[in-house]
Amino acid sequence: MMAIESFWEVATDVANTVDSIPARRVLTDPAGLVRYQHDEAEWAPYGTPLAVVRAQTTDEVREVVRHCLTHRIPLVPRGAGTGLSGGANAVDGSIVLSFEDMNRIVHIDPAERLAVVQPGVVNDDLRAACAEHGLWYPPDPASSPWSTIGGNVATNAGGMCCVKYGVTGDYVLGLEAVNGLGEVVTLGRRTAKGVAGYDLAGLIVGSEGTLAVITEITVRLRPARPQERTVAGYFASVVAAGEAVSAVTASGVIPSALELVDRHCLAAVDAWKKMGLSADADVVLLGRVDTPGAEGDTEAELVRDCFERAGATWAAVSTDQQEADALFQARRLAYPALERLGPVLTEDVCVPRAAVPEMLARIERTGVRHDILVANIAHAGDGNLHPLIITPPGDEAARARAQAAFEYILDDAIALGGTVTGEHGVGLLKMRGMSKELGPAVLGMHHAVKAALDPHGILNPGKVLGAGPGFSA
Repeated sequence: MMAIESFWEVATDVANTVDSIPARRVLTDPAGLVRYQHDEAEWAPYGTPLAVVRAQTTDEVREVVRHCLTHRIPLVPRGAGTGLSGGANAVDGSIVLSFEDMNRIVHIDPAERLAVVQPGVVNDDLRAACAEHGLWYPPDPASSPWSTIGGNVATNAGGMCCVKYGVTGDYVLGLEAVNGLGEVVTLGRRTAKGVAGYDLAGLIVGSEGTLAVITEITVRLRPARPQERTVAGYFASVVAAGEAVSAVTASGVIPSALELVDRHCLAAVDAWKKMGLSADADVVLLGRVDTPGAEGDTEAELVRDCFERAGATWAAVSTDQQEADALFQARRLAYPALERLGPVLTEDVCVPRAAVPEMLARIERTGVRHDILVANIAHAGDGNLHPLIITPPGDEAARARAQAAFEYILDDAIALGGTVTGEHGVGLLKMRGMSKELGPAVLGMHHAVKAALDPHGILNPGKVLGAGPGFSA
C-alpha cells in the first residue's frame, strides 16, 4: 500500500484520473472526510481515507475500482453508515466510495412483483414507493428510516418481520456489481426461477463489500400485507419472556413479529421522546399476527395464551392501535435512546429458538459477572438477540469490562448452537467469534473465494476475514 506522505498527491490524482467524476464529488479536505471515517460500531478501529468519492453511475464505480487497482489503494464501500460492526470503517490510505448519490429507484414492475434500485436508496423510501403499487418490500431493520438497500444487502440485514418473512437475502433476485478486477458483472436473474450456474448473487449478499462493489439491486416484492393484530405481555424476567417465545414457537403460530424490549430500553426511549410509556414489568414482549380473518383472531389469542402460560404478569390482544404502534416505535428507537446514556456496544447473536431462555439467562449472568449494564432488545421470534452493553462516558475500566462481556456473549451463543451475527455482519468486531464459529477448514474456503474475486485484496481489506493469507489489512 502507498506511503502516508503521498496520500494527498494520490487523492488529487483520483480527481484528475477519474475524468467522469466532477471534482465536487471527490472530497479530499480533511474536515469533510471526518464523517466518512466510521459507521456506528462502538470502539471499532478506523483510519483516515485519502478521499471520498460520491459516485452516481456504474461506470464511475468501475473507474474508481480500476484506479484503486492501478495504485493498489484500499477501497471501502459505504452506504448510510448505520452499520454496527465496523464494516464501513475507513482504513488509512483508502478511498471511501459513498453511494449517497446513487439513490434512484430505477423501476418497479407490479406484474413481475420486483423492483430495481441503486444501492443508495433508503429502505423506507423503497417501501413507500412499493406501497403506491399495492406491493410490499418486507425486510425492515430498525434503521429502515435511514439505512440503504445496498448496506442492507451487504450485511444481509433482517428486521422485525423476519420471523415470518425472512431476511434481505431472501428478496434479492439479482445484482449488478464491480468485482476486484474492475469488471462489471450481472449476477442472478429477474425471472421467477433460475438455476444457471452457482448462486453468485447469493454469495455477494452478506459479504460486506469484501468480494464486489454492488451498483444495482433487483429485489422481489410481495402483495401489500394484511392488517396486523398486536399482542403485548409483561414479564418479571428475561428468562420468563424467553419461555414465552419458546411456547409461541411450539404452538405452531408464525407471528409477523415477536419482539422483546426490557425496561431499560423503554425508560430510555420515554426519557428522550416523552412518549408516555410505562410498563409494570422488567420485560415486554410484543407479538403481531397478520393472518387474515377469524384465523388471525384465533392466532392472536393463542399467542396471548402462550404469554400467560409462560408466566406473564399481564397479557392482552391490543384494542388500541395507537398504543400498539407506540410500543413498536419504542422498539425501533431503543438503540439511539440508549446511546444518549453513554457508549453502547451492540451485540447481534442468534440462537435456536428453543435456546432463547438459556441464552437470555447467560446474558444476564454475564452482565452481573462483569459489573456492566446490559439492556436487551431482540427479534425474539427468530432467536436473534441484541444485548446492548452500556458504559458511562469516559470510563475506561467499564469499557474493558464491556469488551470482555461482548466476547463472553459471542462464545455463549456458539456454545448453544448459534451464530455470532444474525444480521449486523462481522465487520471488525466479530472476526474472532466468526473464526471460532466456522473453524479452519471453512475459513480456508472463505479465503479462497476472496482470492478469486478480489485477488489484489483492495476491496474493504481487513474486514470479515481480517488480513488473511496474501492480503493487506
